[in-house]
Amino acid sequence: QVQLVESGGGLVQAGGSLRLSCAPSGHTFRNFVMGWFRQAPGKDREFVAAIRRSDLMTYYGDAVKGRFTISSDNAKNTVSLQMISLEPEDTAVYYCAVRSLYFGDYTASSQYDYWGQGTQVTVTS
Repeated sequence: QVQLVESGGGLVQAGGSLRLSCAPSGHTFRNFVMGWFRQAPGKDREFVAAIRRSDLMTYYGDAVKGRFTISSDNAKNTVSLQMISLEPEDTAVYYCAVRSLYFGDYTASSQYDYWGQGTQVTVTS
């Protein structure tokens, strides 16, 4: 059974940093695309970042470019999201996701096959 387990969420003041991790189990997803999405109350799910684990190519949503960094440790089979200069607008539940389609729109949540349970990130002003 495939599971994605996120960790690292929490409460932080504006300007602070957090690091989220996603650990897949039941599958290595070594050549897949893994992404992070977030959803704030009353808002649609938003693309944050994605990484192609085969060549480590990365993609970012406009709202987080320059502040967030996605990375993959293929030896440990984990994907991380380093977040700096956090803003109250970053408050959301953050989800890790995996897609088997190598090509296509990495920002589209509908194209991801597996999802984690989410981890809460709260940024106070």
